[in-house]
Amino acid sequence: MKNAFVIAGKELRSYFVSPIAYVVLTGFLLLGGWFFFNLVARFDFLLSIYSAMRNPEAQARLNLNDFVIAPLLHNLSVILVILTPVITMRSFAEEKRAGTYELLMTSPLSVTEIVLGKFLGVLGFLVVMLGLTAVYPAILLAYGNPEVGIMASGYLGLFLLAVSFACVGLLTSAFTDNQIVAAVSCLVILLLLYVISWPADTAGGMLGPLLKYLSLTEHFAEMVRGVIRLQDLVYFGSVIVLALFVTQRAVESVRWR
Repeated sequence: MKNAFVIAGKELRSYFVSPIAYVVLTGFLLLGGWFFFNLVARFDFLLSIYSAMRNPEAQARLNLNDFVIAPLLHNLSVILVILTPVITMRSFAEEKRAGTYELLMTSPLSVTEIVLGKFLGVLGFLVVMLGLTAVYPAILLAYGNPEVGIMASGYLGLFLLAVSFACVGLLTSAFTDNQIVAAVSCLVILLLLYVISWPADTAGGMLGPLLKYLSLTEHFAEMVRGVIRLQDLVYFGSVIVLALFVTQRAVESVRWR
């Protein structure tokens, strides 16, 4: 594990010595802040209308979790679909392009340590990225009364979603030496997993439930609602482990050649 942490540290530092980290973080926070501001403004507008109408029942139905946190987390998940391929595209593809991949493969490091190190590096960046958005719930907690449990469940879902995205990104980067190909391939797979459940209601039979189970958003949506089910955790765990396993095999295949 020590070697994996060394690679993870190198990987994390490489993000911040290039413009990628700052562009991604700025774009993520800018869009997240824009969504947050508009959702809070809409919530305040509805609250003022119901107050003027003297409608206490409608006022009671308004809550920050449903009107601000849930739509904000869904919007952040869409941004992650677009930005995660940018974060992960260089993981292996850049090593191949720069000619350092062969040095890495002939080093005394095991393939598992290399893949795990790359994964931990991306994971560290995601923690920083999502951690910066904690300012939004902090503001709501300071000036409102959102339910902390539902909010924590939603953030756990967003974190697992981001880690799943990152593992798919590492997988596509391991198969090519072209960063653009890695990013576009990752984006296509993530979009497919994001919308695969859309025809589920009309598919019928066994296909409908299967499409819903394969969809990342269906499992994520349950956690945003505050429901943490074992099947959702197993699904995210399966995606992460499967993607890392295939990545490990793809990287290891280089040593067979």
